[in-house]
Order: sequence, then structure tokens, then C-alpha cells
Amino acid sequence: MSKKTPLSLSSSGQDSQQLVKGQGFGTAPVFFTAISTILGAVMFLRFGYAVGNVGLLGSIGIIILGHIVTIPTAMAIAEIATNQKVEGGGEYYIVSRSFGLNIGATIGIALYLSQAISVAFYIIAFAQAFQPVLEYLRTLPYVIDNGLLFFVEDRLISLPALLLLILMVSTKGADLGVKALYFVVALLFISLIMFFVGTTNYVYDYNSVGLSDSIANPDSFFKVFAICFPAFTGMTAGVGLSGDLKSPRKSIPLGTLSATFAGMFIYFFIVYKLYVSATPQELHTDQLIMEKIALWGPMILVGLAAATASSALGSILVAPRTLQALANDDAFPSQKMNNWLAKGKGKKAEPFNATLITSAFALIFVIAGDVNAVAEIISMFFMVTYGTICSISFLEHLSGDTSYRPTFRSKWYISLLGALACIFMMFSMNPTYAFISLISMVVLHIVMSQYRKKSTGIVYLFQGAIFQVNRELRVFLQKREDEKTTQWNPAIVCLSQDFFRRQSAFNMLRWLSHRYGFGTYIHYIQGFLSKDTNIIAKETKKDIIQMASKTKSNVYIDTLVSPSLTSSIAQVLQLPGVSGLENNMFLLEFSKNNPENLKGIIDNYPLIKATSFDVCVLATSERNFGFKKSINIWITRHSFQNANLMILLAYVIVGHRDWKDADIKLFAVYADAEIETERVKLIELIKSGRLPISATNVELIAQRGKSMKQIINEKSKSADLTMIGLNDKQVKEEGEAIFKGYDTISDILFVNSHNQKIIE
Repeated sequence: MSKKTPLSLSSSGQDSQQLVKGQGFGTAPVFFTAISTILGAVMFLRFGYAVGNVGLLGSIGIIILGHIVTIPTAMAIAEIATNQKVEGGGEYYIVSRSFGLNIGATIGIALYLSQAISVAFYIIAFAQAFQPVLEYLRTLPYVIDNGLLFFVEDRLISLPALLLLILMVSTKGADLGVKALYFVVALLFISLIMFFVGTTNYVYDYNSVGLSDSIANPDSFFKVFAICFPAFTGMTAGVGLSGDLKSPRKSIPLGTLSATFAGMFIYFFIVYKLYVSATPQELHTDQLIMEKIALWGPMILVGLAAATASSALGSILVAPRTLQALANDDAFPSQKMNNWLAKGKGKKAEPFNATLITSAFALIFVIAGDVNAVAEIISMFFMVTYGTICSISFLEHLSGDTSYRPTFRSKWYISLLGALACIFMMFSMNPTYAFISLISMVVLHIVMSQYRKKSTGIVYLFQGAIFQVNRELRVFLQKREDEKTTQWNPAIVCLSQDFFRRQSAFNMLRWLSHRYGFGTYIHYIQGFLSKDTNIIAKETKKDIIQMASKTKSNVYIDTLVSPSLTSSIAQVLQLPGVSGLENNMFLLEFSKNNPENLKGIIDNYPLIKATSFDVCVLATSERNFGFKKSINIWITRHSFQNANLMILLAYVIVGHRDWKDADIKLFAVYADAEIETERVKLIELIKSGRLPISATNVELIAQRGKSMKQIINEKSKSADLTMIGLNDKQVKEEGEAIFKGYDTISDILFVNSHNQKIIE
């Protein structure tokens, strides 16, 4: 057997093309499988209870709420089915080919268990249709005299019925199953006709009885909803026949959607008929109230038997095909198990072995006799499946994948509504079971991932969605660029050749871009762009990303090949920002011990300033930011416009975990005669909020004949980072000298603000 590709679900030992053709069924089996499961046991046995407890309006609300899940799911299935080739496995195939094999197999196993145990659930409900027969048997003298009452119970019907069902499906396969399906669906619709044309002695008074009339002390709305919800889970039953359909792209959308809407409208008419045909108390206490309303009561029992038998038949046709598809994808740890379960019988590759396993599950739960608690958990797994399918449709819309071109299209907001509704209803019905279901899925996924290392479907799906969100945000932000705003966030680009010699500039960038801004680190490679240098640039980028990932930074990393520093700066200045906004700050760096980069910084400083960028120049030292516990900020009247930017940058830095509990202190140096005047001005600026720092953190220093550098060297020798304002005129006149002479202090960040940042 050739190795199976991700796009094939070929059975072991069978030609893959053979399985794709399958039985060649049309749309009718999809519709009848779904509608027979929709119009099932819950409709016959529990809709009367629902109307009795929540009234007509409440019952209609339950139907609408249930279809808020089922209609988006049906539309999502129709959409996905018309985009990709849906082979054997139905819902499992759709999920696994969209979310990847690990998540797909996790949900597929839960889905299979739901389908397999549903067989038992429907068979037990099937036995309810024979209650008159069982009651009669209990009155027979022979049964009473010989102590056989113990044996006259539901299992007397359910076990033989299940064995007969297993025998029929195992020996005749899906072909006979579908033929039988037509027969039981016909009985089902005849019973519904009998119900609708029937009458009772109850006279509904439109004037005295409201639409919400119910019993005294009724059960809560969501309790009733939880009991009735299994009635809505049948609409995807026909999808499980995907591998046996002639044209899944046509039959799945048409059959699933038509069954969903037909079932919904029939439900509306049923609850109305119940409401006007019996009292709330009768509806609440008599689970076979439909029998008393129908024109010929026994036909309701026949319909119940037909509905539950067809639902059981649909489940036992679908569940083994889901299991077979799982095995074809090597979902289980044992390869022998996968091969055995995947093996088909005959030319049509009927899932004989998978049917045996499904039958064993069903027998166990039928013998147990009561699967109500299990059925509620199973409903949770159905909800997980439906929510996942809706999520796939939503993410496909969001991702804008060019290969996603379905011929039938739902709407993204409909799919999102379906996904959110699934989560809401799970926890509304039973929070405990909801947690159990979700935790079970997580554990199963962890186990699955241990022996299935590669599963990237969900990665690509989320990457596409993130790309589209990012694209929309960029366009939105660009349109808002020209609007006046006082809000400022750093969008910093750093250009450096020295990442592999020192990471000071990269660290400064990740601190400044932490939480409040965006940082782009560009490693400059001197040379001309060619095939060789392009390869070097890509390898260098990969190495830097790998090293930077250990710091858990949010910095975007790239490389640039350019013949000179000037040309590289010119290119970087024109790059768009990763944030969607233009970059607003340029960060350069040099080593204080070996300032070989300094001349290039001075020479290109006017070029950077010509583009209205804020400029930061980092002078790195061997102390490498010391203990990261103190930041000193220095301002003078000649560089006052830099004050707010330096303060903002200091606050951003101390917000990073590396600088936790660091102190910020601002020093202002003025001539002796101006000191008191400037003190009053500073206090006023602080009080008005224009200088965002506490007065206790500000120290005014009289110059007293000392140079600025002398004062800074004395006061900031113990600081871990010192910020000094840059003046354009000083840079032009003094050149490199303005950055030198700070030998006794640690790392320095020279800051020049293009314009004074206004703080509000």
C-alpha cells in the first residue's frame, strides 16, 4: 500500500480512487439521514414536556436558540464542503483538513464516541415505543406465576433490536441501510401527518390563555433546553456519508441545509399543535401525549419506533466511517490497530472492522440501560464539534486565503455567532459537563501530540487570520495618521552592525518597545546585494531571531545589505513601520571604549533629522546597564524640549520586568543666577502636568563654574542608565566631542526630540 497523503482517506488495502467514488449516493441519503435524526426521540418524548414547562413562546425560543447553533454549523459545513474535496469521515475530515491532524483527530475521537454511544441512546429510546407491549406482557399470568417480571423490561426490546441492526449493517452495508432509511422515514412522516390532523376534547381559549401558559413551578428555561438540545444535533448526520457520495460538494450543502430548515419549521408546527391540544399539566406528565392527540394513536408509536430506528441506523452508518477515517490518518498509537480499523470489506471498502467496534460500544451502553448522564456529556462533544466547524469557517473568512473559494458562502458573522453560541450554551446547560468535555479534549490532544509531532493546519489558519487583522489595522492607522493627536507611542527602528559583538542596542530596543510601542531591529551588512550576500543576510537573520527568542522580546528583526552606512540609513528611514504607522524614532549605538561608529553617526545625523525622526544614540559601556535599578535624566534650558521624551522613555523602560523597581531621577542644571526662577518654572510645569514626574524626583543644580559633563560625571557615576538631551546646534558645532568625556558613568542614552511631546 502506498503512503497516504494528507488529502486522501484511502482505506488500507484498497485503491484510493475506489473509496472516493464510494457508493455513488446522491443528495437524498444526506437529507433523509439528517431529517430522520432531527425528527427523533426527543421530539416525540420531550417536546410535550417542554411546552408544558415554558409555554409556546418559551418552546419557540428553545427551537430558535438551538438553531442559532445548528444553522451556522450547517452553513459552515456547506461552505467548507464546496471549497475542498470532502472524502470519507464527514465532519472529522472537514476539521482535520482545516485544523490539522492532531486537533482533527482529537475532535474526531470525541465525535466518534458521540456517534457510537448515540446508537445505544436511540435504541433505548426505540424500546419506549413498545411500552404497551411490555405492559401487556407484565399482566400475563404465565409471566407473573413464573417470576419473569424481572425480564419484562426495556432490554427485552432494545437488545434484540440492536443485534438485528448490527447484523443488517454488517452484512449488507450502507446500501441496504439507505434503502431501509427511506422506509423508516416514510413511516415517520405518516405518523406526523396523523398527529397534525388529530383532535382532542381540549378547547384552547385564545382570549383567556396566554402564549406563555405553563404548569406551576416549572423547570427553568435552560434545564428544559438541555433536555431538548439532542433534538437539534442530527443535522450533520448525513455529512458522515461523505465518502459514499457521488458529489459531496453538491449533496452535503443541499442535503444538510434543507434538512436543517425543514426540521426547524416542523418543530414550530409541532409545539404549536401540542400547545393548543392539551393542558400544560397533561403535556408535562405524559411523555406520549402525541399518541393521544393523533388521529390514530398507535401510529405515533410506529413513528417513534421509526424515528429512533432511523436515528440509530444513521448513527451506526456514520460512526464506523468516522472511525475508519481516523485510522486512515494513523490517529491511534498502534499501527496494527490503524491498519485493522482502516481495512474495508469488499470492493466498496465497507468499514466492517470499525462497525464491530462501534457495535461493541453500543452493546455495552444498551446493557447498562440508562445513558442519560452520558448523553448529556455526548451533547457537549457535539457542541465542541459544531463550535469548531463554525470557528473554521470564521477563520477562513478572516484569513483571506486565496485558495479558499467555496461555491457556497456563509457570512463570517454568522459563523462567529455559531461558535460563540456553542460555548455559551455548553456552560448554560451544564457547567460541570462543559468543563469535563473541554478538559478531556485538552488531555486527548496532549496525548495525541506525543506521537504525532507534525500538525500545522491550525497554524496556517491562524497565521492567515492574524495577517488579515494586521492588514486592516495598518490601513486604518495609516488613514488616521494625519489626524491631530497628542498621544505618543514609540515606533523605533534600530540600525546596527554589532549584534554579535554586543547586544546593548537590541536590549535598549526591546525595553523601549515593551508593551507601549513597536521596535524594529535591522542588522546592517556592508556590501552590495547579490545572490551570495542575500543568502548571508537570510542566515544572519535566522541566527539573530534564534538568539533573540531567548529574551522573549517583541522586537521585529530584519537584515539589510547596503554598500555604506549612509545608504543603509536612507533606506531604513523610508521603511514602513511594523505597527502600521510610520516609524518615529531612530536608534543608533557606539561603544564608549571603541567609538569607531561615532563618525558615521555624526555624519548622518542631519540626514535623520531631515526626516523628522526623534533620534537616540546609545553609548554603551562595559557595565552593561549595571543592576538596572536607577535612571538619571539630565536637562538644561537649551535642551528643555527633550525633557518630556526622556521622561516618557524612562517610564517605558522601568515598565519592563528587567528594570522592576528602578528609580527615576531628573536633574536640571542652570546658571547660578537663574536657579530660583527655573525652580519656580519647573514646579509649575510639574503641577500643571506638562512635566510627568514627581517633584520629589527632581533636583535643580547650580552650575557654579563647573562644566555640564563634570556635574553629570559626579552625580550619575552610580546610575545604571543616564539620559542626556541633545541639541541640534551643539551636534553641528561640537561633533563627536559632544558624546565624549563621560568616562566615569555607565551607559548613556542621548536623546533628541523632533518636537516637544505634550503630555495631557
